[in-house]
Amino acid sequence: MSKGPLAEVDDVMEDLFTLLKNPDVGEALAGRGVNVSLAMVIVDGLTAYLAGDKPRAAEELGTAAEEIAARLKVSAAGKPS
Repeated sequence: MSKGPLAEVDDVMEDLFTLLKNPDVGEALAGRGVNVSLAMVIVDGLTAYLAGDKPRAAEELGTAAEEIAARLKVSAAGKPS
């Protein structure tokens, strides 16, 4: 029996979260200047949004957006993020 399209989306999001926990992926992303913990917050927010939990999605994605903006300001000032 097929799981259905929404279950497949859940599986993809879970796989993405698992990938972000992989040290090799984390190292590759760090080389691009990506903070893995912050990426996990974004995945959590997107997962919440896709599940229809808009308040949690807004909280997680808002937190991520604020943190990214703050890190951009720091890096623009010539300081490491």
